[in-house]
Amino acid sequence: MTNVGKTGRALVVGLGIAGIATALRLRQVGWEPVVVERAPARRSGGYFLALFGAGIASARRLGVLDAIGDRGGPHVISYEVDRTGRRRPGLNPFAMAAGPRPLLRGDVEDGLFSALPDDVEIRFSTVPTHIAQDDAAAEVTLHDTAADTTVTERFDLVVGADGMRSTVRRLAFGPEEYLHPLNYMIGATVLDRPIDGYEQHEGLVLAEPGRSAWAFPYADHAPGLLFSYRTADIDAEFRRPPIESIRAAFGPEPTGPLLEGLLTRYELAPDSLFDSVQQVKMPRWHRGRVVLIGDSAWCVTLYAGMGASSGLAGGELLGTMLRQHPGDLPGALRAWEARMRPFIQLQQDSAVPGRRIFTPHNRREHLMRAGMMRLMRMPGVARTMGRRMTNNKDMRAKNIDVAAP
Repeated sequence: MTNVGKTGRALVVGLGIAGIATALRLRQVGWEPVVVERAPARRSGGYFLALFGAGIASARRLGVLDAIGDRGGPHVISYEVDRTGRRRPGLNPFAMAAGPRPLLRGDVEDGLFSALPDDVEIRFSTVPTHIAQDDAAAEVTLHDTAADTTVTERFDLVVGADGMRSTVRRLAFGPEEYLHPLNYMIGATVLDRPIDGYEQHEGLVLAEPGRSAWAFPYADHAPGLLFSYRTADIDAEFRRPPIESIRAAFGPEPTGPLLEGLLTRYELAPDSLFDSVQQVKMPRWHRGRVVLIGDSAWCVTLYAGMGASSGLAGGELLGTMLRQHPGDLPGALRAWEARMRPFIQLQQDSAVPGRRIFTPHNRREHLMRAGMMRLMRMPGVARTMGRRMTNNKDMRAKNIDVAAP
């Protein structure tokens, strides 16, 4: 492959966190990004996420940290509950020193988008349908689904930031299946008012063997709601309406008023997510002039909690490597992947212990989780355990500034 000039024209596929962060950083280092998005407009709202140290550092350097904000606060609390409604003090990682920031996905996307220069071209209702490469450029066929028109253009770089079921990945890397299911399902939404019987800043966790319901609290917004459960047959979960699958997972026991209220709120929500939990595992994330980023490349899963942070860091670092390797696109992509891959491996590995906290797999894990919660309520123990959690291997990995110049 011949070298391109110091800067070039890049196609960024996907207007989510990873896509906007990449486009912003490419523009900062002198590239001309063109962003295409399948949806007809920018999505509004979004679900609960946590921004850890890696993402905070990148957001600060990208100039968007203040715009992203922080929905945490000293009064935000969470309870461990059961179906009878009994509550006990629960775990609140956002109260830890140097802990993550609780946010809505829209907070991060809005902050990034507000920093994107007006001259960055964005095309909605547009998807790639074919990618061909030669020594000079990547030739991409783009379909405008609204106008039903097609155009073929040449780019120096193509960035696939189009999610776990990436079209760019399929077009550039072939039909091989890179998705690795964890055999869990999630249903998520953002509530429009507090949980009945709770204040706005209060959340809860109802954890049972193989299933859990979480309400993530904010200081200034109604909670984000998440159902998570184990399944032996992912395909079967999609063959019926989401609420029916979720209700079946939490049966056959009576729901009780608290859980029934959460299920009803999910069912009536105007915007909700229902999907399987899967990681993307690939031997390499770039091929020629095409590179994958974010969930398209690695999808660490919500159990790791690093989707937003790794997307921000990956986008920032990609631009930095292009700037550090002017005229050498292959070298820039190799350097980017060499830096990102060990970091992402740590995050993917953390999904299993994270899942045990989110949703204990069986009775044994449930008892272990309950024991940890009891210890956290013991006088003098909570502070010690909090320090250990802050300094454990998984938490330290989440705060690695992988994109540091």
